[in-house]
Amino acid sequence: MVQDSVAIFKALSHEGRLLILCHLVGGEKSVSELENILDARQSVVSQQLARLRMEGMVTARREGQMIFYSIKDHRVLRLLGALDTILAPAGDERHGAGDLPKA
Repeated sequence: MVQDSVAIFKALSHEGRLLILCHLVGGEKSVSELENILDARQSVVSQQLARLRMEGMVTARREGQMIFYSIKDHRVLRLLGALDTILAPAGDERHGAGDLPKA
């Protein structure tokens, strides 16, 4: 369990990977969608997605030449939801990962 926790927190400690996961909370996204949302080059996004995939946090689905990613590990969804709740400003009534900011 400790090793799993360490791996999850290491992956989440990188801003790019955290942003990708936050955007995937809302559902599946293609690499090009993530490039546009993050305003990042394809190679940078792909590198971060490869790390998340290696850690078992996301899964990929190919449709023609496009690749779509989604969150595979539901513990990540719960953790992001908990972070969203914990880090919400005082008095903010948001609850859960569905309310994560679209940075």
